[in-house]
Amino acid sequence: MKKNIGNTDRILRFIIGILLLILALIDPAKNWWGFLGIIVLITAIVRVCPAYIPFKINTAKEVKD
Repeated sequence: MKKNIGNTDRILRFIIGILLLILALIDPAKNWWGFLGIIVLITAIVRVCPAYIPFKINTAKEVKD
């Protein structure tokens, strides 16, 4: 798949994903939705966001040869 997540977007996803996981681990019964941080972290690692595809959003810079 073509990468559609740029560096700034990727850094924000790492930060948000980690914060969500911390919230989930503090009190899993109350903050179970914090485990969605796993999905955010995975999209940051693989640099592809499936939600961006139908809207043709691409925050990655195009490299021209």
